[in-house]
Amino acid sequence: MRAIGIVLAGGKSNRMRELVQKRAVSAMPIAGSYRCIDFVLSNMSHSHIQKVAVITQYNSRSLNEHLNSSKWWDFGRKQGGLYLLTPTITPDNGNWYRGTADSLARNIDFIKESHEPYVVIASGDCIYKLDYNKVLEYHINKQADITVVTKTLDDDAETNRFGVVKTDDTGRVVSFEEKPVKTTTKTVSTGVYVIRRRLLIELIENADDEERYDFVRDIIIRYMSIKKIFAYEMDSYWSNIATVESYFNTNMDFLNRGIRDYFFREYPDIYSKIEDLPPAKYNAGSHVENSLVSNGCIINGRVVDSVLCKEVYVGNNCTIKNSIILNDVYIEDNAYIENCIIESRDTIRANSTYIGDADKIKIVMEHNDRYVL
Repeated sequence: MRAIGIVLAGGKSNRMRELVQKRAVSAMPIAGSYRCIDFVLSNMSHSHIQKVAVITQYNSRSLNEHLNSSKWWDFGRKQGGLYLLTPTITPDNGNWYRGTADSLARNIDFIKESHEPYVVIASGDCIYKLDYNKVLEYHINKQADITVVTKTLDDDAETNRFGVVKTDDTGRVVSFEEKPVKTTTKTVSTGVYVIRRRLLIELIENADDEERYDFVRDIIIRYMSIKKIFAYEMDSYWSNIATVESYFNTNMDFLNRGIRDYFFREYPDIYSKIEDLPPAKYNAGSHVENSLVSNGCIINGRVVDSVLCKEVYVGNNCTIKNSIILNDVYIEDNAYIENCIIESRDTIRANSTYIGDADKIKIVMEHNDRYVL
């Protein structure tokens, strides 16, 4: 493909509450065995984008460990590859990234040293499948300066979390309102943009000179009446996981066989880092119903309508309902868990009860001493 890819994966979402104390949003487990960033990287790979940079910043250790080899997403090649771009102290700058545009400005050399004529910029906290070649073809046919990929949400969706987009009959963006307090428009930006590389360099350098740091507010919205900005409508599944509720609901979506098959059984596949773990083990007396159970799990109790990530142990007479258990959790006997997210590397003590509200999921963090000798 005639483009390089840039994944913005350095942000922090306060609406994820305690879940981002250990990791970046892009590193959150999805459907048990995957990470959120796997989806955008798989899209890049299947779109034949050979050179991809992931810009990281906040709590990036877990994300960096997951991205320690480019081979999992087929970026290990002589030309191109997978690059991790982290904040770096230089003689000219000693700051953390102050926004999305600033993160691009601090890594402008990566963009300048590339030879591809276009750039695909994508957020690392969204779940979807998309062929970026189709977006680029649309971008070229429209003779656009910038193309924004959009999605029309359901009526009950929280559109005020996103950039709300209005277009004319030709698809040109006539209004772009970032996180409005109130709106009746259900078409939002998915955080995916296509732009000519030379134009991106020009706009980023101008924004940097003027000390403007946000890509949406200081480039997309600011140049909307000057540049030709078009919207490409996505008609397939898309979800942003930057809140606890959306993260929980997205994982629960994967209990729907149609959605699960769409991502994992229909081409193109979703790639992820493979760990050498044994298959899940179901001991006598266990009962699992409508749940995702990952490799390395051992089940002795009852699991219903839940997602269990890797290496989860469920003790005797335990009940887990409508919950997400993150990696490496040990649940002792007779525990009852419902409407919860259990943080990774926790031990749930015997006879414990944790019940959240269906409208406000409870996050459980035990902070115990299981790993202390």
